[in-house]
Amino acid sequence: MKLCQVLRNVGKFRTVFDFGGREVAHWFPGHMAKGLKQMKAGLKSVDCIIEIHDARISFLPLRRNPLFQDTLDVKPHLLILNKMDLSDLSNKQRILKKLQQDGVRNVLFTDCLKQRDDNIKKLAPMMVKIIENSPRFNREENTSYCLMVIGVPNVGKSSLINSLRRTHLKKGRASRVGGEPGITRAVLTKIQVSERPLIYLLDTPGVLPPKIQSVETGMKLALCGTILDHLVGEDIIADYLLYSLNRLGNFSYVEKYDLPEPSDDIQYVLKRIAVKLRKTQKVKALTGVGNITVTIPNYSAAAYDFIRAFRKGELGPVLLD
Repeated sequence: MKLCQVLRNVGKFRTVFDFGGREVAHWFPGHMAKGLKQMKAGLKSVDCIIEIHDARISFLPLRRNPLFQDTLDVKPHLLILNKMDLSDLSNKQRILKKLQQDGVRNVLFTDCLKQRDDNIKKLAPMMVKIIENSPRFNREENTSYCLMVIGVPNVGKSSLINSLRRTHLKKGRASRVGGEPGITRAVLTKIQVSERPLIYLLDTPGVLPPKIQSVETGMKLALCGTILDHLVGEDIIADYLLYSLNRLGNFSYVEKYDLPEPSDDIQYVLKRIAVKLRKTQKVKALTGVGNITVTIPNYSAAAYDFIRAFRKGELGPVLLD
């Protein structure tokens, strides 16, 4: 795609996304409320909290869950920004500086789905150092370490546990992993991840605050697969993705789906995607001569492919904040 084509279209792109009065930020199933209660009750046996987030949305206010705010101020705390391969980390120092301004100093970037992630090897010694420099209260005499992993749904908590086990115990999967939110339902499952030092992790289900204040925050979470697609609508998620890519000057979708140039019209883009992927559907249409069957582009299937391409990193690394 030629630079002149991009420049010609830049002025046509939206600078603000119209949410149309939508309320997409209410997703707090019963198992989340129950899970939160059990998690808070189990914190007395925990030495350190590992908070894991998607590196594409590392600055979201949700990063410090208000339901855990008091605990995070007392317990040693390590923030892991997972899925680093999907995020634009060209300015990692800016991210770290912003987090430090928010009071977060212990940060580790990971890609837990990789079979070999050198950053995972840094986690255990980093965590031990953090704990040793903090009071352990009622766990002072305990020679093992117990960590609690918390985070919103589908950010890689189970993948982190499995990656640690591969690294330190040379063992396979101990937690279920899936591409949709809500895979882990059990609360406070204690899993060994290291022998020397002896480290246990408490796996927990993903939790969201009962109400996410910003609709745009909810949309970013939905785009990264934290909120179930059907609760928001794949059409609106796809449109927000197009808006975000154009705003960031990321026009990778043009080449991937053989568009002549960037576009801000989601219906046009989805039609082109449907045509390229041969995603069509037959519908009945009423005409002057009666009902006939016509073939039209399958916009839902095209939106599904567009969103999945982003989540798998096929549209390039993106930092949504």
